[in-house]
Amino acid sequence: MTDGPDAALLAKAETLTEALPYLQRYAGKTFVVKYGGHAMGSPELQRDFAEDVVLLKAVGINPVVVHGGGPQIGAMLKRLGVESRFVDGLRVTDAETAHIAEMVLAGSINKEIVAWIGQAGGRAVGLSGKDAGLVTAAKVQRSEPDKLQGIERHVDLGFVGEPVAVDPRILETLSADGVIPVIAPIAMGADGHTYNINADTMAGAIAGRLGAARFFLLTDVRGVLDKSGELLTDLDPARIAELRADGTISGGMIPKLETCVAAVQAGVDAAVILDGRVPHGLLLEIFTQRGAGTLVRR
Repeated sequence: MTDGPDAALLAKAETLTEALPYLQRYAGKTFVVKYGGHAMGSPELQRDFAEDVVLLKAVGINPVVVHGGGPQIGAMLKRLGVESRFVDGLRVTDAETAHIAEMVLAGSINKEIVAWIGQAGGRAVGLSGKDAGLVTAAKVQRSEPDKLQGIERHVDLGFVGEPVAVDPRILETLSADGVIPVIAPIAMGADGHTYNINADTMAGAIAGRLGAARFFLLTDVRGVLDKSGELLTDLDPARIAELRADGTISGGMIPKLETCVAAVQAGVDAAVILDGRVPHGLLLEIFTQRGAGTLVRR
């Protein structure tokens, strides 16, 4: 008589069983993942992320990756002796800075992520918003208060853009051919200029245009926390407005949630703010009942 399976093997089997309804629900669906933060700086987390994306593709989900790279751009500008200035978290971008940002984002970072996915057994292609007219940008308009004169003063951010149109056909073609698109947040404007776009904003616009089943924002925080520091796992636009009004939501979380709300209002089934520092957090959020982040639904 042989011994039965050990507890570790049973736990693995139970995990697979728990994942089954989610595998069935999401087969053939599109997930857009904004990849950034400290998860991009750790070799172990880079490998975990690549494995997660390849697994999604292997089980019939179509992942689309949009990545950031602000710290890497900052490091390159510092090496080249170019000083940076920020307004509302956006880097003021002159022609030289725009060229460097494109070099870093669409060059080194983009191809690194493609290589990680390849090493994990997947097929990926690196793109920017310029490729096949994927994203058309327009110059971002910003103002700031002039306390001395009591007026709002226009601030020229240079070549900082926002997406005004998305043509998803190249993404649909690649996904149908078994390829994972990896997108740098650089796009051309109708004026012929190249614009650097906030990666969260770019990812949300692409997710909305694709009608993605899920839009994931990988960050350096657990998600949205209440005033006691507990994770809020399920929000909708009305609840977000309440939490913002009472000060629970503040700082850098505000634009992230605005991006999530815009995405779900544009047609995404749900958006998720997720801690990219958690190993395989993407899989935990998708394939377990507990989840791992804050989900925003319509």
